[in-house]
Amino acid sequence: MTVFDIINLFGLQVKAGRDQLHQAITGGYASDLLSDVIAHSQKGNIWVTIQTHPNIVAVAAMKELAGIILTGGREPDKETVHKAQEEGIPLLVSPLFTFELVGQLYEKGISGMNPC
Repeated sequence: MTVFDIINLFGLQVKAGRDQLHQAITGGYASDLLSDVIAHSQKGNIWVTIQTHPNIVAVAAMKELAGIILTGGREPDKETVHKAQEEGIPLLVSPLFTFELVGQLYEKGISGMNPC
């Protein structure tokens, strides 16, 4: 499954990174603690969070994540959108709350289990 696929499946809004929507998603990770994402996410994961500040893009770029989904209809800061565009990180918004979105992602085959 690609980032483009989940945009279509879940009606996500694309805020940045339109040229990177072809990336394959290797799994998913949900956390609002940047240190947790750094420690446990894997390359190619789609990250689900409520954080909207620019540091999320730095973490996603460092970990080579497939993209970031902001939940609960939260809108990213302008600086976050700009940084995501510069880094080529898909930045997406869902009206669903984290728990519901993660459950639906899992139902569609995106697992949180990653080989360590």
